[in-house]
Amino acid sequence: MAEPKTRPTGASVPEFLAAIADEERRKDCQALDRMMRQAVGSPARMWGPSIVGYGSYTMTYADGRTLDWPVLGFSPRVQALTLYLPGGLKPVTALLPKLGKHKRSDGGCLYIRRLADVDLDVLARMIEQSLAWLSRNSPKPRRTTSRAR
Repeated sequence: MAEPKTRPTGASVPEFLAAIADEERRKDCQALDRMMRQAVGSPARMWGPSIVGYGSYTMTYADGRTLDWPVLGFSPRVQALTLYLPGGLKPVTALLPKLGKHKRSDGGCLYIRRLADVDLDVLARMIEQSLAWLSRNSPKPRRTTSRAR
């Protein structure tokens, strides 16, 4: 089986975020960074070339395959901010109608064009509920250490 491409790297998260050309997207990403870092209690690390992740845990697929994955993460994709929450969207289904303008994938990713389009208090509750789901359904997430903050 091929090695996964999305793995922690030594790239600088602050440099990655500072290099986002669109000012509004950069500020949104910096706000997400603060929110997720505080929720997980771990510094950010780059996962692959474009995912900012916090902590890590071993995710197990239905077929038994495992993959190390960030506890929380996001990526500033061209079309939207992509948020990665533990458990996909199942743990937060009841909050989705209250979030505001968003899209979602069958794989459990949450897509937000701009943070101004959503209720940040609802997003914070979604993050809390996702972390609570993870603590009930997985081994304790590993805290990562990094000089980047």
